[in-house]
Amino acid sequence: MQLCQGEKLPASKLNYPLVSELVEEDIIVDNRAGRSKSVLSLPRPEELKAFLLSRYAIANLENYIQVLSDEVSRSQLVQIAADSKIKKVRTFKGFLVNCYEPVHSSLHEASYLITPPAGTFQFIYDYESFVPHPDVTIVGIENPENFSQVDRQRHLFKNIHPLFVSRYPQYQSKDLIRWLKTIPNPYLHFGDFDFAGIRIYLHEYKRHLGSRATWLVPEDVESLLVKWGSKNLYDIQKITFDQNLIEEPAILSMIELLHKYKKGLEQEALIINKSVVGDSVS
Repeated sequence: MQLCQGEKLPASKLNYPLVSELVEEDIIVDNRAGRSKSVLSLPRPEELKAFLLSRYAIANLENYIQVLSDEVSRSQLVQIAADSKIKKVRTFKGFLVNCYEPVHSSLHEASYLITPPAGTFQFIYDYESFVPHPDVTIVGIENPENFSQVDRQRHLFKNIHPLFVSRYPQYQSKDLIRWLKTIPNPYLHFGDFDFAGIRIYLHEYKRHLGSRATWLVPEDVESLLVKWGSKNLYDIQKITFDQNLIEEPAILSMIELLHKYKKGLEQEALIINKSVVGDSVS
C-alpha cells in the first residue's frame, strides 16, 4: 500500500518471495543506489492491482488490509478476497444453558424464555445481549453428565431459581466468563469435590467474580464422600493451596474432609439414580 501511494522503500524491509517475484515481473522496480543499497518503487500501481486480482482475487488492496486488522465475518472475507480462510475468524461463540423449569431473561432487550425440551439444551450465541432475570442464580457445572441431567439434581437447588451453564466444551469457557462478568446475578459453582475441582473454581471463576461466586457443598457431602469417594482421586492430585487466601468456610471444610478420608468425590455421585436401591445417589 505504501508503494501504491508513491513511497520508496528499502529492499531490506521487503525481503519476501512475493516481492522478489514482483521485481522479476518488473512490476516493482529495484533502484540500486551504490553497491549495496537498494530502494524499491512501484511506477505503475495499476499493474500491481491487476496482478493481485488475477493471482489472489484481491479486488481492493485497501479493503484487504483493513480486513486483516478488523473483526469480520467469513462472508466478508469471501467478498473481499474470494477466500474465507485468509484470516482466522471465530464464527462459533457462546455457551450452552439448561434448566428444569422455565427461566425468564432478555435477549437483544426482548423477552426470552429459556425452556429446553427434555433431551435438548439451548445455545446462547449473542451472549453480549443475553440478560437473565435478577432472581436467577447461575449454576456452573463442570461435567457433561451432570449438565445433561439437571432434573435429577433438583434436591441440591431447593432455595434458588437456577440457570445451568456448562464448562464444556472448554474452548467456549472464556465466553462464559466474559458474560458472567457483565451480569449482576450470583454464581454458584457445582463441580467435583476434590482438589482439582477446588482449583477450577478458584482460578477460573472466583478470581474473576469475587464475592458474587460461591462453591456448592451439599449438607450430606461427608457421608457421600465416605460412601462413594475415590482414594485414587486423592492420591493422584498433588495440588496444594495457600489456605490463608481462601475466604469461603465451605471450601476450607471440604479440604479438611478430603485429608481426613483421603478421598475425592466426583460430582456425578449427586445425580439421583432411581435404579439404585433406596433411591440413593448413583
